[in-house]
Amino acid sequence: MGKIISLANQKGGVGKTTTAINLAASLASLGKKILLVDADPQANASSGLGIDIRSIEFTIYECLIDGVPSTRAIHPTEVDNLEVLPSHIDLVGAEIEMLNMDNRERVMENFLKPLKEIYDYILIDCSPSLGLITVNALTASDSVIIPVQCEYFALEGISKLLNTIKIIKNKLNTTLEIEGFLLTMYDNRLRLANQVYAEVKKHFEGMVFESVITRNVRLSEAPSYGKPVLLYDPESKGSSNYIDLAKELIAKHK
Repeated sequence: MGKIISLANQKGGVGKTTTAINLAASLASLGKKILLVDADPQANASSGLGIDIRSIEFTIYECLIDGVPSTRAIHPTEVDNLEVLPSHIDLVGAEIEMLNMDNRERVMENFLKPLKEIYDYILIDCSPSLGLITVNALTASDSVIIPVQCEYFALEGISKLLNTIKIIKNKLNTTLEIEGFLLTMYDNRLRLANQVYAEVKKHFEGMVFESVITRNVRLSEAPSYGKPVLLYDPESKGSSNYIDLAKELIAKHK
């Protein structure tokens, strides 16, 4: 039985989509069967894996709004063992369209749960907001990874996200856990980055991943080529960081 993990942080620019793409590719390269669900209207996780969203018939939007079976919207990628359920800009309006639905917080759960029989991990790239789509993602998930940028405002807003997770745990998904906090964009030459790193470790103790994602140019370049860094530059620091994270995640679930 697979595990559904959301990547969430309502603060933009924290490396959430970069992590979704590269953790998914790294897990796949280690032999796990992976589905990446792009639940962000910007569709960056889709394009970052080489999916041309203009040329596909079905996306997560049709699964949420029209009840299209998720299997009809899933696409293969260049990475063996990695498939993607792409997003579309139409997803922006989906929250309004879902307002009058019965059990509107569980629409995503209903079409993702059966897929746990097929995949080892289903990763959901959430949008940088705490709207109904993100609530759907967290309700469908077993756990959540929270990327935290090693910068001054890193901890700002995390309390809001933790509060949302607490509400969902109380009302919609009693088994939801925090998989861990992931420190991203780390530069050990900067005193501030080291201060943030120490503060997050102190604050959340054992809930912080040992693996840290350092600042890496190749990691930033890879999405414009529609590839995870593992294919774009397998020797890069970014690639080895995400392989380490994937190994750490697999070891946690043994």
